[in-house]
Amino acid sequence: MKSLPKIFVADPISPKGIEALASQGLFEVIVKLGLKEAELIEAIKGCEALIVRSQTKVTKAVIQAAGTLKVIGRAGVGIDNVDVEAATDHGVIVMNAPGGNTISTAEHAFSLLLSTARTIPQAHASMKAGKWDRKKFEGVELYGKTLAVLGMGRIGTEVARRAIAFGMHVLVYDPYLSSSKARSLQIEVVENLHDLLPQADFITVHMPLTQETEYMIGERELPLLKKGVRIINCARGGLINEAVLAQGISSGQIAGAALDVFEEEPLPQDSSLRHLDPLILTPHLGASTAEAQEMVGIEIADSVRLALLKGEIRNSVNMPNIDAQTLALIKPWMILANCLGQFAAQIGPKRAEKITIRYSGRMTDQDLTAVSRALLTGFLRHIHGPEVNSVNVSSFLKNSGLEVIELRQSGAGEFTDLLEVQVDSGVERASVGGTLYGSKPRIVKVNDRFVEGHPTGIVLLLENKDQPGMIGHLGSLFGDDNINIANMSLSRHEALGTALVLMNLDSAPQQALLETLRSDLNIFSVHILHFC
Repeated sequence: MKSLPKIFVADPISPKGIEALASQGLFEVIVKLGLKEAELIEAIKGCEALIVRSQTKVTKAVIQAAGTLKVIGRAGVGIDNVDVEAATDHGVIVMNAPGGNTISTAEHAFSLLLSTARTIPQAHASMKAGKWDRKKFEGVELYGKTLAVLGMGRIGTEVARRAIAFGMHVLVYDPYLSSSKARSLQIEVVENLHDLLPQADFITVHMPLTQETEYMIGERELPLLKKGVRIINCARGGLINEAVLAQGISSGQIAGAALDVFEEEPLPQDSSLRHLDPLILTPHLGASTAEAQEMVGIEIADSVRLALLKGEIRNSVNMPNIDAQTLALIKPWMILANCLGQFAAQIGPKRAEKITIRYSGRMTDQDLTAVSRALLTGFLRHIHGPEVNSVNVSSFLKNSGLEVIELRQSGAGEFTDLLEVQVDSGVERASVGGTLYGSKPRIVKVNDRFVEGHPTGIVLLLENKDQPGMIGHLGSLFGDDNINIANMSLSRHEALGTALVLMNLDSAPQQALLETLRSDLNIFSVHILHFC
């Protein structure tokens, strides 16, 4: 009896998420929490999926040890604890769950914004200490104040909506925000961060941590801040330079701040941040609500389950997302593209320098990223072996130095839809094109000649002199070798010139037959192609 695919859960996730994975008996779910790296390396062997939160570090060594790993699911937004580059190199999809904790984090950010405005935690601590000091904790109103939102993704959008409800004027810095979305949200976009900072009474940060965003509020930005500004960070540690923040609070340039995330977590006991009274600190609580934990657990469980069962890709950080409806539309094209890639690799020049992918017809209305990946996977897998897949193909492509050009032509040509690939190396060139008959892939062009063949099993492609008796001659040779021709297509440019013959064979020709064909003066080229 075939064993079930194994899903390893290394950090606590919602019981409903575990239940979603274990239901229907489609997977073996292994839950082992709090493992050290060496223990995880041993435990994960043979598993197809790994689910973590923020505690477990998914290192290169862990990914290598798994061997059969296909998916890593992060129950939450940040993927700092996952070596995404190593996962990509090993063909492993990395998914997160960005939607589940959106409301929770947005509410926490807004709670901290209110807390900095009214110094609520400080007043609470004073009351607990037996004091009654109303003057010391005088705050400011949110109404009429300007809030700068740095990053307008899911969470930033929810924070902006709440700020507008409080009567705040919202300015946004986000290089990737469309003008139409900005208008729909009733916000104003400021193109330059340094132009925005002097206008803000409050600043809330909702960016990912990248080379571009690290220390986006740092030494250069401190003098630009409006005196008395209040700053919130519920996104990622490192977006704000903590030393600069402390300096600004000490000098009075910054009236208050609230941090839920830190450059080093857990925050060290001796951190100077702990002793700044205007600074409110919480221990990374943005997603720490019962609702959020349940939702991210269910969300990542569903994403992992669908990826393993149906190939549907949601919220991947190293693959284009493909929902079920899109996958149903493009799956036949992905199969054809993979076959064309294999075909081109076997007939094209050995030291390929450039590969051109051409789409034409109605199919150009679709997002064809996954189709191109499938084609390149088929091409590079023939060269580098079965370890190439649609996830790590970009890594192999980078190392190969192969230039890839993608072209689209919306108008139909000889076919309603056509996918072609051309491989170039200097003056050498080879091309193959295909389309779908219904949902079945067909080869319809080889080296600009029209043919018809099935990209499956064993295919013989040869170019010969176009003269009477050649087809009979070929038939006799294959009959003598006890090889059945399942399908044959013939193409020529002109009578008595050269002809291209494409054959689907039921079995592979012996080496002796291939040598006979290649030594025939009337046959100019012979390719035996294998499709997997």
